[in-house]
Amino acid sequence: MNVGMLWLDDDRNRSLDEKVNRAVDYYREKYGRMPELCLVNKKVLSEEKRVGKVSVQPQAAILPHHFWLGMKPA
Repeated sequence: MNVGMLWLDDDRNRSLDEKVNRAVDYYREKYGRMPELCLVNKKVLSEEKRVGKVSVQPQAAILPHHFWLGMKPA
């Protein structure tokens, strides 16, 4: 993913799913479409999972507590 929206959520009281859902809701409201992909730090997630319709994937380059949402590369 080359272009996307970066979201910060360091609230320790929310689960990963809750954080992703909040970021997805904001993305949908701001851009008028559903993101396909959410990249997170490897310390948060060890292997790919789905949260609703969004693929959540671990990446070493993503800072902790950050979520990079966007569309899958074509």
